[in-house]
Amino acid sequence: MASSVFSLASATPSASLSSHDIEKGKLNLRNTSLCFKKEKNNPFMKTKSFGRISMVVASNVSRFEGITMAPPDPILGVSEAFKADNHELKLNLGVGAYRTEELQPYVLDVVKKADKLLLEKGENREYLPIEGLAAFNKVTADLLFGTDNPVIKQQRVATVQGLSGTGSLRLAAALIERYFPGGEVLISSPTWGNHKNIFNDAKVPWSEYRYYDPKTVGLDFEGMIADIKAAPEGSFILLHGCAHNPTGIDPTPEQWEIIADVIREKNHIPFFDIAYQVLVA
Repeated sequence: MASSVFSLASATPSASLSSHDIEKGKLNLRNTSLCFKKEKNNPFMKTKSFGRISMVVASNVSRFEGITMAPPDPILGVSEAFKADNHELKLNLGVGAYRTEELQPYVLDVVKKADKLLLEKGENREYLPIEGLAAFNKVTADLLFGTDNPVIKQQRVATVQGLSGTGSLRLAAALIERYFPGGEVLISSPTWGNHKNIFNDAKVPWSEYRYYDPKTVGLDFEGMIADIKAAPEGSFILLHGCAHNPTGIDPTPEQWEIIADVIREKNHIPFFDIAYQVLVA
């Protein structure tokens, strides 16, 4: 319930007002600003009452005190350690990106050419539609499925542009959580560290399938197939399109055929994280 509040605010850092001054009516108007306002009950405001006058005192409590700091990203942490290292022969083995001989970011010639073409065409900077840039969505689908694929011609592909890989994965995780309640995602062991964080944040359950075999330093294909077969029917199987992160080990074309057959048999839904395609020139 709203109540009338008589607020006293000090106009100078050194000004003060005691209860004795209020009771005796000694209000120094040069050092004190007065305001009348209607104020709703606020759990972070404390009211002191002196007769018919109430003072509102803001308590030093933050509503954000319960928010904890997220742990540092281990990959970007390598980059920070790299910057701090003064060794002349240092190499950055963290973020996967092209570098010059001087260890500076390298901009591909095709990217420079694309930038130049955009400038020459005089492209504006209007807001994109909510699903993203239509031209980008089209060529992305063509790249992934093939221009002549029947699913393209039959308009059975829906493409939405996201903010980089993490944003796109978060959208996909939200789709699973909303429209496939109880659906489980199988991720490779090991996998990119953010996969687990993204699905945890979206409240999508996940488990792992075998992938890396430390004995052969290669793909544990038999274990992978066995785990995909053992997964509940209709599970989402998260696969890396190429350059598996972090092992760099990919199935052969023949193994991909077998993986596709098992997923089809179990009525699973393949879920691809296809990184690095923007570097194809």
